Parts: sequence; C-alpha cells; structure tokens
Amino acid sequence: MELTQVRKIFYPVLAAVAIPVNLLVILILMRGRCGLSRCITCYLMAMASADLTVIFTDVIMNQIIPLYSTTLFSNNITLCGLIDCLTHAAKDLSVWFTVAFTFDRFVAICCQKLKIKYCTWRTAVIVIGAVSVLSCLKNIPWYFRYKAVYLVYIPLFCMVKPSYYTSSLWKAFSFFHHASTPLLPFVLILLLNALTVRNISLANRARRRLLVDCDRDRNKDPEMENRRKSIILLFSISASFILLWMTEAVYTIHERITLNHITDRLFKTRLPFVIGYIGPMLQLLSSCSNTCIYVTTQNKFREEFKNVLTYPLVVIIEFINKGDYSDN
Repeated sequence: MELTQVRKIFYPVLAAVAIPVNLLVILILMRGRCGLSRCITCYLMAMASADLTVIFTDVIMNQIIPLYSTTLFSNNITLCGLIDCLTHAAKDLSVWFTVAFTFDRFVAICCQKLKIKYCTWRTAVIVIGAVSVLSCLKNIPWYFRYKAVYLVYIPLFCMVKPSYYTSSLWKAFSFFHHASTPLLPFVLILLLNALTVRNISLANRARRRLLVDCDRDRNKDPEMENRRKSIILLFSISASFILLWMTEAVYTIHERITLNHITDRLFKTRLPFVIGYIGPMLQLLSSCSNTCIYVTTQNKFREEFKNVLTYPLVVIIEFINKGDYSDN
C-alpha cells in the first residue's frame, strides 16, 4: 500500500476518533463530578480544547482536505498562510498546556509552601491565557512563509518561498520555533517528572519507616498507593509525549542541518522522505492520546465516561417504560 493511501485512511480515522473523544473529555470535565480540583480541571479542559483545535486545523484542514482536494485551499495565498499560522499555534498550545499542567503537578507534590498560592483556579486561568496569547503571537510569521504561483493572472497554487530555506532570518525563526516546540518541552517534562518522582520516592521511604513491620504486609497504605498511581501517570504522559513527538523532532533537525528537503522530495523512496510523513502522523496521534492518558487513569472519570455513554440508552429505556405505564 502506498504511503498516500495509508495517509488517506489514517487521518480520517484519527479525526473520527479524536473529535468525539476530546468532546467527551470536555463535557465530562464541565460536569465537575470527577473529584478533581478546579485547578486540575481547568488545565485538562485547556489541553482537550487545544487537542481538538489541532484536529480541526492540522488533521482536517492541513492533511485530509489537501489529500482529497487540490484546489480548495492551495490557490489562495491568504488561506495557505492562515491555516499554516493556526496549525502551528494549535500545536504550541497543545504542547505547552501539557508542560503547564506538568509544572502545576510538580509544584503540588514537591513545593508545599508554593502550592497554596500557585495551585489555584485563578493561577491556572492566568497561565492558560498567557500561553494562548504568546503562542498566537509567536506563530504569526508563518503567515508570510508562502507565495502564490501564477499562470498569467490566475493563481495556481501556494508554495513555500525559497528564502525560507536560505534566509538567515527564517533560519533563526525556524530554529527558535523547533527549539521551543518540542525540544524545550522535552527537557522540561523530563526534568519536572524526574524531580517529582524523586520527591515521591523519598516521601515513600520516610513513610515506610513510620509503618509498623507487621502492618506493612497486611495493610495497604492509601497515601503510598496514590503516590504510586501518580508515578505511573507521570511516566505514561512523558513516554507518550516524547515517543510520539520524537520522530518529527529528529526529522526536522536532520532536514535543517543537512538541507535535504529538496532531494528528499525528489527521491521519494529515500528513508528520510518516508519518515517525513510518518513523523507528523505519530505527532498528531498525541492529540488523541495525551488527554486520555491523564483522565482515564482516574476512577471517577471512568465512571462518568460510562455514565455519559450510557445516558442516551437510559433515556430511551425510561421513555419506553413511561409509554408502557401510560398505556396501562
């Protein structure tokens, strides 16, 4: 099966799964019955909203529509630049909301004095707002990356300006962009999770010393069990984010260093060309997995998830029962 055919199957399936999943996450979190604090709920809703935006901009507008239609956006320079700008901004939001939530959990676990002031709904709103504004401003230059190709006065398609690959200014911007997303988040998430796990491990050791030897085997300590779940959650998120983004990040660095972007597209059998398409597919898969990993590890969320899925069936059954009673 050709790579194009794989992409034509993969992206529609991803959109069909990711859109309802993220909408369900937002709906469940809005109900506020998951036993989560307002601060955590705020971050998770922001992450789900950002992932949903990535699906609409990058998956649907930037991948699916060009695969099935070559004329809808490709000959409009304004739409080309706008979609590119929105796509990069949505990716930044998805990544940096994950970093912000990871930092919030680090403060909550490791910095007890700062926790009272920082881990609040008000701070979460401020952080989310600041990240949103900075991400939008940072990605404005992408709007000017394209130029239109004309046949006489008829626009044929948009193409990336050659200066994007040769200009020192564009090279500096591209380096800054890829350093800030995802290289810096890689470092921050690994560092914060390592410090969090270290803090939890030290706390567990201290707590074990307080337990009586005879009770240690017979009774489970709820506090230590919660900490163990926190470690599993943090490692799951770190592994998911890094593994799904790593291929795209390595390919981008390789492309910018070797300047093989033209030859890779000419010789389509080259491995870098194939990786150049597989990378974005894996990276976009994180829009369906990141938020799910956070929230599905919570027992109360799973209960709410089941309630939301079964609610239409319950309503139908109640309606049928009422109809039977009225007939009697």
